[in-house]
Amino acid sequence: MLNSIIGGEMSVVSFLICIFTAIVLGLLSSLVFAGRDRHTAAFRQSVALLPPVVALVIMLVNGNIGAGLAVAGTFALVRFRSAPGSAKEITALFFSVAIGLACGMGYVGYAALFFLVMAVYTLALNRSHYGEEAATRRMLKITIPENLEYDALFDDLFEEYTRSHELVKVRTTNMGTLFELCYTIDLKDLNKSKEFIDAIRCRNGNLNISCGRDEDRELM
Repeated sequence: MLNSIIGGEMSVVSFLICIFTAIVLGLLSSLVFAGRDRHTAAFRQSVALLPPVVALVIMLVNGNIGAGLAVAGTFALVRFRSAPGSAKEITALFFSVAIGLACGMGYVGYAALFFLVMAVYTLALNRSHYGEEAATRRMLKITIPENLEYDALFDDLFEEYTRSHELVKVRTTNMGTLFELCYTIDLKDLNKSKEFIDAIRCRNGNLNISCGRDEDRELM
């Protein structure tokens, strides 16, 4: 059952089995990796389309080293022409490519078994919220005038409203007339978020303040 169904010359039946297996597993992979998360339609479609596309390419290469190198170069060009995604999105694309490779070599049983194992593993990680930060973790950005000394400006407020805080970045804005301070904070009480921001507004002259989840960290 787990042996390759492609032996010697490829038949039409073997070709159809490999392609349709790749299509089904691609659709299921799209549901597993992008079912509940916020992803674009293009990403969902890419995860579903990659397995049959890769399977066809592998079947056409069929052991030809020169053709294999050309295909690898093509994939490299596509990668550098595409926009970077999150770590999870890149993993999902590699997952789809792996399924396509298995199907293209005729190992449809291994492809299905690999999908089942990884699907259960992925769903278990999602259900257990493995690696996720606490809901109280926030990225706080505060804009202040250039004449304010920012080192200890908000320390008393941080002591009152947060468990921990860290200044991770300082940059100038508005032609150097303003500073933007970026902190990672762990709030003591989410219900006091507005009270915390109002207290900061009294210190920074009612300039811009943003406080939210740090989604950019997923790209690291």
